[in-house]
Amino acid sequence: MSETHHPRNIGRSIGAVLAGFVVVVILSIGTDLALHAAGVFPALGQSMSDAIFLLATVYRTVYGIAGSYITARLAPDRPMRHALAGGVVGLLLSTVGAVVTWNRGPAFGPHWYPLALVATAIPCAWVGGTLRVMQLRARVDA
Repeated sequence: MSETHHPRNIGRSIGAVLAGFVVVVILSIGTDLALHAAGVFPALGQSMSDAIFLLATVYRTVYGIAGSYITARLAPDRPMRHALAGGVVGLLLSTVGAVVTWNRGPAFGPHWYPLALVATAIPCAWVGGTLRVMQLRARVDA
């Protein structure tokens, strides 16, 4: 009986991780574009100050936590494992991004920025997963 449900759970697991990832990407790009349009960020292709990159790091961290929570919320089971799987995806993609943009010029920011994205991927996933686990425990205790 578990074999008949296994493919369905795999599909739901992949969907949960994908949904969390899509939320993070849409929120990050949307915020980037809004801040460019509002004049907070300079025009595309121009260099930004460390303070602006710090702002981007902060909201990407918040979005990473939110995306991980969504992954854990949509997971068919083991929400923390799903959140951390999404964190591994974020870690891998952030690492690739750091490698590809390293020494590509000021438009890609200071070296600490992609390293910060790499360093925060797993902690964000853990926090998002923990929020969901705490929510589930509170329901059981109520």
